[in-house]
Amino acid sequence: MKKLVAYCVLSCAMAVNAQKKPKLVVGIVVDQMRYDYLQRFKDKFGSKGFNKLISEGTLFENGHFNYIPTYTAVGHSSVYTGTTPSDHGIIGNNWYDKELKKSIYVVDDENYKTIGSSSNEGKKSPKRLVASTVSDQLKLAQNFKGKAIGVAIKDRSAILPVGHAADIAYWFDGGNQGKWVSSTYYAKDLPKWVQQYNQENKLVLDEYLNSPWVTQENLAHYHESTLDNKHFEGTFKNEEAPVFPHNLPALKEKNGNYSLLKTTPHGNTMTLDFAKEIIKNEALGKNKEYSDFLAISLSSTDYIGHKYGPASKEIEDTYIRLNEDLDDFVKYLNRKVGNDNYVLFLTADHGVVHVPHHLIENKLPAGYINGKAIYEQLIDFTFKKYNTTKIIENVSNYQVFLNHAEIKTLGLSLEKVQNELVEELIDYPMVYKAVSAKTLQRAEFHKAPLSLLQAGYNQKISGDILITLTPSIISGNAKTSTGTTHGTGYNYDTHIPILFYGAAIAEGKKVKAPVNITQIAPTLSNLLQIQEPTMSSLEILEEVFAKSNN
Repeated sequence: MKKLVAYCVLSCAMAVNAQKKPKLVVGIVVDQMRYDYLQRFKDKFGSKGFNKLISEGTLFENGHFNYIPTYTAVGHSSVYTGTTPSDHGIIGNNWYDKELKKSIYVVDDENYKTIGSSSNEGKKSPKRLVASTVSDQLKLAQNFKGKAIGVAIKDRSAILPVGHAADIAYWFDGGNQGKWVSSTYYAKDLPKWVQQYNQENKLVLDEYLNSPWVTQENLAHYHESTLDNKHFEGTFKNEEAPVFPHNLPALKEKNGNYSLLKTTPHGNTMTLDFAKEIIKNEALGKNKEYSDFLAISLSSTDYIGHKYGPASKEIEDTYIRLNEDLDDFVKYLNRKVGNDNYVLFLTADHGVVHVPHHLIENKLPAGYINGKAIYEQLIDFTFKKYNTTKIIENVSNYQVFLNHAEIKTLGLSLEKVQNELVEELIDYPMVYKAVSAKTLQRAEFHKAPLSLLQAGYNQKISGDILITLTPSIISGNAKTSTGTTHGTGYNYDTHIPILFYGAAIAEGKKVKAPVNITQIAPTLSNLLQIQEPTMSSLEILEEVFAKSNN
């Protein structure tokens, strides 16, 4: 009987502990991280960093984005709101505003000013994000107690994750500034400790800029990547070839001075170093009554990936270095916050396609498309068909925006014009699918890519026609283009890691079933015992709650 009582006490204690709210949630989004990097660089990671999170946490091996377009602002918004662009209202980094008749940037807001520097980099806010984020819901649930802070090199990657009610978001002002800045949307001035940190940190940034970027390990041991000198990789201004070492001291003047650090692994290091200072100075995870939220985005992986591509030596070196930084950051969390007091999740905002030239060189299908040529073809088509050049108002982000007023003036049917343009576009080389707004509003698609286009279509702000290209085709010039990009619904852009680690998270569990990125926010809401974000998916990742593999 005593054994039975003892067992009950132990099991009940474990159940209570499993439901204990974490004192701190740390979100890490690695910008442009493909899932296969975990496998390609596994041996280079050793037992630290990524491999430590995998062995001691829960890994979802088949996590995907469930919409098009897979861009940075869209990805961060979807992770933290638990929904897709069709609902949260972020359809790109930039997009054509049908009301303003111009292209807008996702977080620009002239109502606010910069705090922390003399530049205009702080004229930002989250006003275009329609849905709430999980950190917004945490603030609401705690009567706006506890802290919610975002940090990233990119402004959009710092602002959108922590939503509307954040205490503050920080991003990096490069150029001649070299400072972490914010917006008067959050506060009148930077905290004193940040002002001091910016002054003292200049010495560290100068040290980075005044030393060449050399590989962490012997370049000859980088077997997971292609040759160092490839014609399809980008170069810095005044750099002859895309090869190691990259002579930062000689390049800084022509490449934006402190902005140059964004396209080196130092950008990730300085972001995580600043995140440590935030944890320390804001006492995150130390409040006995309330939980805190820290959203970190590591942007340099994206800058480097765009320039050199996923097969490059630069990407391999970046992830080897990031693995060390990540391991150091987790150790810091364990010391400062305590192993049982925080939950950390790690994911990406999108993946990336291999540089098309690299694929072509290895006999794989790929290529380049001229976006301007598509626009000109459509103008020519509408002139011949409707005797006007005013029907096409804008073509951007693989969307066609029509001039509704002109169509009405001509006495044409909007739906018929949309359908006729779809029929025209589908005959263009490298266009795989084209679908009209009216069709997306009326039909319900269940198979990619049309289902992904539908999840990315926002009735209020998206265009009249949405396009997706054939796989491994990107905008550019086949002769002169270097580097690569992302944005599609193909696996290379949608398949990303989803990792949970920390208090009450199952250890050593690998989940093979397919899951969506929009399940992260409701899972965090469940962990925090709060209401889900306003438009969130209600599907949680149940596997993270288990205490064993049984």
